[in-house]
Amino acid sequence: MPTRNSSGSTATKNPPGNQTPNTPDINESEIARLKVDQLRDRLRRRGVTDTADMKKDDLVEALIKAMKDGASTSSGGAKSTGGSARSGSASDNPPGNQTPNTPDINESEIARLKVDDLRTRLRSRGVTDTADMKKDDLVEALIKAMKDGSGGSGASGSSGGGVRTGSHTSSSVKYSQEIRSVDDEAERPGRSLVTTDHDVIRQWAEARKGVPCTVDGTEHDGHAGVLRFDFPAGGREDRLREISWEDWFDAFDRRRLNFIYQEERSDGKQSNFFRLESPDREDG
Repeated sequence: MPTRNSSGSTATKNPPGNQTPNTPDINESEIARLKVDQLRDRLRRRGVTDTADMKKDDLVEALIKAMKDGASTSSGGAKSTGGSARSGSASDNPPGNQTPNTPDINESEIARLKVDDLRTRLRSRGVTDTADMKKDDLVEALIKAMKDGSGGSGASGSSGGGVRTGSHTSSSVKYSQEIRSVDDEAERPGRSLVTTDHDVIRQWAEARKGVPCTVDGTEHDGHAGVLRFDFPAGGREDRLREISWEDWFDAFDRRRLNFIYQEERSDGKQSNFFRLESPDREDG
């Protein structure tokens, strides 16, 4: 029910969603739904540091204040590819997907990728000469490449964890649970999983102290050949050679592989099982 002040004018309560009068681009409800690492990242891009010991409520309050104050610094996120004069402003960074009509492009997830992962994904889409680019520029370039649809089938599934399919897609892929991001969880212990998401694969391997490797003598045109992980238990196989994550994922994407794996065995214990399969070849 609206109330009237002493002058007789009607005063209404703030509607749900945006609770910051005169700042229509600041939606506190959406900001409050962000994860802690996302809040810290956005504060850092606005020049706000020393947030390591802050709780979520304090981070939310600090980000809203920074957005109200317009405290965005020159490092404030990826620049707009459309030439908008509001590039880097608060309204250019809402949570989730910020690219209308492109539901598979999630700028928040792209911004959380590591530099070598960004370069790998750009290279798989035909974008080279990225060695001297900073992270913000790499993020912008990848978003643009994804919007433009460049890179063709060679990059299929490399950005969103989507399963790659082809004439020789195996039954293992068909009956595995698809994992598209690190936030997805297995339905049950022992469940067979499949992904192409770099962050999921890297997190899985590093949780088991796995090191990215290739088998010596299997290289193709200067690129890594047969891909493996070296786990500390049991010692390294003689022919395994450690390579960078960038080179590992470069070969993974070039060969359009799927990563089939388990998080846990059916008894709930951690599993090291994984297999790499190509939907384009019978022998993977």
